[in-house]
Amino acid sequence: MKTQVPKLCTACMLLAYSWSVVDAQSSSPEDPATTVASPLNSNSESKRLLGIVPNYRSSPSLQNYQPLSPGEKFKIASEDAFDRGTVILAGIFAADAQATNANRSFGQGAAGFGRYFGAAYGDLVIGDYLTEGVFPALLHHDPRYFRKGKGSGWSRLGYAAHQIFWTHTDSGGAQFNYSEVVGNSAAVAISNAYYADNRTAGDAAAKLGVQVGVDMAGNILKEFWPDLQRKLRRRH
Repeated sequence: MKTQVPKLCTACMLLAYSWSVVDAQSSSPEDPATTVASPLNSNSESKRLLGIVPNYRSSPSLQNYQPLSPGEKFKIASEDAFDRGTVILAGIFAADAQATNANRSFGQGAAGFGRYFGAAYGDLVIGDYLTEGVFPALLHHDPRYFRKGKGSGWSRLGYAAHQIFWTHTDSGGAQFNYSEVVGNSAAVAISNAYYADNRTAGDAAAKLGVQVGVDMAGNILKEFWPDLQRKLRRRH
């Protein structure tokens, strides 16, 4: 479980950062989002949350919904996987894992850090491609997060968390989010090839649970990011 500490910390940070906005919004509902879901190339939203977390798959609403082609889904996965923020996150995860000696076979020193970094970055890239590209293309799921943008803070919080398990389909319907659950499960199984010290069923279940939790925290941050930006601008 030590290998999951940095990801747990990341999830807690994202949730804590969003919580003040949830409290504020619970007493004053947000106005409905007026921006319609737009094609990938015209999405003008910030591409990084908190300056680090990649944000290539957020859409302001489901109004005038347009499905993505398989190529566009893989484009989103590539943008997330090779963004500089993903590299920074991998470095943070690697440094923390090495500090706790999470995988003894990786060793210490610069060479050890290189192994930790490669494994952490591999986790992120494989997870992005499986959950945003491969499985959405095969199952006709839409990998984007469609912001609710209205209602009480608590209703928006529940909506964001729910989207991890229930996703939109290319036909405009909704379905259990097999892309998220099966995709991350496959990523955990693949990671056994390079995590020699953590290959038990318990370790796999812990990795899957933490990854789903991190993705859920990411959804919550995406839901409230415009509110957080407005709040920060007022403070300045």
